[in-house]
Amino acid sequence: MSEPGGIGNGGDGAPEGESLSVIFRRLIANYGPITIQHYFGESNARYYTAKDPLGSEGDFVTAPEISQMFGELIGLWLADMWIRAGKPEPVHYVELGPGRGTLARDALRVMARYGLTPQVHFVEGSAALKAVQLEAVPHARWHGDLDSIPHHGALLVVGNEFLDALPIRQFARMAEGWRERMVGLADNGAEDGQGFLPIAGEKPMDLAVPVELREAPEGTIVETCPPATGIVYELAGRLNAQGGCALLIDYGHAHTRTGSTLQAVRAHRKVDPFVNPGEADLTAHVDFEALSRAVLSREGKWLGTVTQGHFLRALGIEARTAALAAKAPAHIVSLETARDRLIEEGQMGALFKVMGIAAPQWPDGAGF
Repeated sequence: MSEPGGIGNGGDGAPEGESLSVIFRRLIANYGPITIQHYFGESNARYYTAKDPLGSEGDFVTAPEISQMFGELIGLWLADMWIRAGKPEPVHYVELGPGRGTLARDALRVMARYGLTPQVHFVEGSAALKAVQLEAVPHARWHGDLDSIPHHGALLVVGNEFLDALPIRQFARMAEGWRERMVGLADNGAEDGQGFLPIAGEKPMDLAVPVELREAPEGTIVETCPPATGIVYELAGRLNAQGGCALLIDYGHAHTRTGSTLQAVRAHRKVDPFVNPGEADLTAHVDFEALSRAVLSREGKWLGTVTQGHFLRALGIEARTAALAAKAPAHIVSLETARDRLIEEGQMGALFKVMGIAAPQWPDGAGF
């Protein structure tokens, strides 16, 4: 989730309540096209500041809202790592973009069964979501970023559908070389939010493209996500210094690919990301190979990247489904439907990936 407080929230002198479309149109008309990263970041800052987007009545549903089994198995994985690491104290549970607090609530319940009762820290920028999280986990502490998380004690970190909402950069291979993709005004001069379109910038950007992709053919689009890379690099350093482990779960690819993955979701449907900025959730697929390189460059321990289906099966989701069904036979269909949505290849099982990170002295993790 992006941090709120961008343009249109009092930072640029814009009238309170003015639409982001109007602000962007004025900005582009006066100063020229803006980067995809700028457009993406400000759009999500506005979006997450204004509402709770989760659940059936919101714009999208995340894995913890589908079934309690997701959070329970995350908690089980963290407890297993902590036990095999020697039960270090103090210990902190840190969640990046904790949504409605559902994952944390389910994970903490399971961890407590094994004697693991960490201090709880949420990295969250949305005031609307903080209010919901407070009801789910009343004893949590809130932070704007990782830097204010305690620097003493092991860290158990979870980020579920956090990285995909961080602003990306896009580069397009043109006949004359690489150019950054920008957002400009459409020729129709629309005032209703439909007057934006992606265009190629003018400055050469060859050095900003990963070396291994610079010789890609004309027409290729490359995405990078500096905020995600920076967060994972910092996280690896903190784990090295304090001990601990992390699970980063998101949709994306295990190996770097080309092409645009920028998309917008509103009311559970994909919509045009260049229409009505700030009113839909903008996301892009996570490049887990780039993130693994960030971990290794910090001399961190990369446990691997696997599909969500593989990970949850390895942790016993099928046995957990059977156990819950035995206790509540009337709910067997809904339990199996939720399980399948989480692990089947045609649903979330293959598109979503799980990446594990640990301190060098910590054990390898189950499921990788």
